Amino acid sequence: MSRWTLADIPWEDFDPSLVDADTVKVVKAASMVEFNGGDYATYLCSVFADDPDFQDLAKAWGQEEVQHGKALARWAEMADPEFDFEKAFRRFTEGYRLPLDATSSVRGSRTGEFVARCIVEIGTSSLYSALRDSTDEPVLKAICAKTAADEVRHYKFFRAQMDRYLASEGVGFWRRLRIAFDRLKEAEDDELAYSYYAANGGDEPYDRQHNADQYLGRVFLRYRLDHVERGMSMLLKAVGLPHRGWFARPVSRLALWFLRRRALQARVVA
Repeated sequence: MSRWTLADIPWEDFDPSLVDADTVKVVKAASMVEFNGGDYATYLCSVFADDPDFQDLAKAWGQEEVQHGKALARWAEMADPEFDFEKAFRRFTEGYRLPLDATSSVRGSRTGEFVARCIVEIGTSSLYSALRDSTDEPVLKAICAKTAADEVRHYKFFRAQMDRYLASEGVGFWRRLRIAFDRLKEAEDDELAYSYYAANGGDEPYDRQHNADQYLGRVFLRYRLDHVERGMSMLLKAVGLPHRGWFARPVSRLALWFLRRRALQARVVA
């Protein structure tokens, strides 16, 4: 499944004068989550133990996620030579663990699992598009461009799997919408908050809301309308709603307003 390697990144073009502290903190946190893709693949293979074809694809997907983590971690260590990715990642996995022994989806159905995976890929593709467009540092821009393209491809992969299981499970529109909404709300939960904590400190006691504010306040203000419109189009497709025209644009503007409001609120609180 892989389309690029670390050797394709122009590491020699790194320009420390174009690095800002907020971006470094976000990238450090993102590297934790991406590198943890191997565990996500293990979880998916456990849930889909009777689907060997999907298992092979899930393992390949997990390898790409790990590669994203390696690329982001390498950049973060270049931007901040005091950053020790291996130490931070150990801290992250000690405090945040996936249900690797699960034999059924935590979303209640296999279709629901894929709806949730689509939402994650929408979030990551939007994040890396926003990071790409908000930085002038050429190496990070290249990493984010390649990673964002991967995440869009991953979204299409999971949506195709969702459609396959939807035909047999018959999970209705309202249930899919609820799963999507619940997964969106999890941006405030432990995974992103703890990744930020593990990557950018970890000595003080963990405070989920404080670390979520620290992360979201540094991310959401980077989003432009075009980032949100692409993400919203993908989301609407995943739940079965019209993704273009009169409905999509006002929903996208409302989503952008919410993201900016949440970012400003987070910065005030933090």
